[in-house]
Amino acid sequence: MGRVVEIARKIGWHWGTLIGDLMGDTHYRRYVEHRLRTHPGEPVLSERNYWRMRHAAAEANPGARCC
Repeated sequence: MGRVVEIARKIGWHWGTLIGDLMGDTHYRRYVEHRLRTHPGEPVLSERNYWRMRHAAAEANPGARCC
C-alpha cells in the first residue's frame, strides 16, 4: 500500500507542476530558486517586478506568438 501512495504522490506532484507551468504559477518560484542558487547574496526581484520584466521582454521580442 505504501508504494501505491508514493506513486500517487509523484503523479500528483508532476500533474500540479504541469498545470502550474501552463498557468505560469511556478515561473516566479523557479526564478527565485535559480537566483538564490546561482547568485547568492544578490537581490531578487519582487514578484510584481518579475512579471513586469517578463511581459516587457515578451512585448519587445514577440517571437512566434499567435496574437
